[in-house]
Amino acid sequence: MRKLIALCAFCASPAFATGLEITVAGEANGTIKIDLLEDIAPKHVEQITALAADGAYDDVVFHRVIGGFMAQTGDVENGKLGADMRLAGTGGSDRPDLAAEFSDVPFDRGVVGMARAQDPDSANSQFFIMFQQGHFLNGQYTVVGRVTEGMEIVDAIKKGQGRNGEVTGAPDVMTKVTVTE
Repeated sequence: MRKLIALCAFCASPAFATGLEITVAGEANGTIKIDLLEDIAPKHVEQITALAADGAYDDVVFHRVIGGFMAQTGDVENGKLGADMRLAGTGGSDRPDLAAEFSDVPFDRGVVGMARAQDPDSANSQFFIMFQQGHFLNGQYTVVGRVTEGMEIVDAIKKGQGRNGEVTGAPDVMTKVTVTE
């Protein structure tokens, strides 16, 4: 009986989730569905699904959006709607940083990767969605998923200004991020 209870508790873990459903508001309005690649990056998938299940990603803005490249979000510490947007992109979560889980999956349009600092083992909560292929990122960043629905919503996310893609004014926001099975 104890084995069955332990097994069921393990099965309920967010790590067994297969996707995310992200509701976006702002210039882009709608839902983005992402298939998570647990077999490619199990630790990263576990981290982002745990954060999503806790509601940490709700009301987090897209703080860095570079047209023709990618849209970045996920700063649960400094990127909440209404926070000082000058700090957005500088934080993570209260969970530990993760060692890279590089794969052969290329950074094509719709691929979701984990953002990080200079250290390859510094990914935490931030992630980005590719507008177009960016194969120069292959083997440099961890791939965690791919958009399966709502790429038109990704394309409509408010673009940032300048080379760094910092979004000024009212950024688009992930109003709700739900773990799906």
